Amino acid sequence: MALNDHSLADDVALVKAAQKGDMNAFEELVARHRDKIYARAFTMMRNEEDAVDLSQEAWVKGWQRLAQFQGDSSFGTWMTRIVINLCLDQLRKQKRQRAESIEEMTEESGGVERQMPVFTVNPTERLEREELRRRIDRAMDQMSHEHRTVLVLHAFEEMEYKEIARTMGCSIGTVMSRLFYARRKLAALLADVKNEEKWR
Repeated sequence: MALNDHSLADDVALVKAAQKGDMNAFEELVARHRDKIYARAFTMMRNEEDAVDLSQEAWVKGWQRLAQFQGDSSFGTWMTRIVINLCLDQLRKQKRQRAESIEEMTEESGGVERQMPVFTVNPTERLEREELRRRIDRAMDQMSHEHRTVLVLHAFEEMEYKEIARTMGCSIGTVMSRLFYARRKLAALLADVKNEEKWR
């Protein structure tokens, strides 16, 4: 494959070329998917420096493990799984360094959240997409990493409970419980943000 063909090739052709040692083909794959990989890392870590480091580490691992890529999923999905696992490893390290678990405190006070109705965003309000994204971003910042992670895997990556449980190293029941609390927490935080902006 000639150098100038890379931008016109699909991901499958680029992966095949990269698997044969074509670094230019891999660089084209990086250019196509780096924004998504960084965004996923940032969504989970909530820290720009960590997101940069982990997304770069994901690309190094992607290159090292490229021979293992069988094409069962898209290349983008495969790379997303790599960065998610790196983020989870980092979050587990950070959690071990803390004296107390944020989630335990959240679970203990979960009774109030359980009674709350689920709030949904009314599309007739015609909210600006950027404004809604900003609200969600603020809400995600206030969640524990366990709750944030289960939301990311379920809502953004569309993983099933069994796959989330395997990825996070916990039971399916724990996944369901975390997702329940995460949804209630997100709904409550979005409602609070909405009320704050209403009275500004």
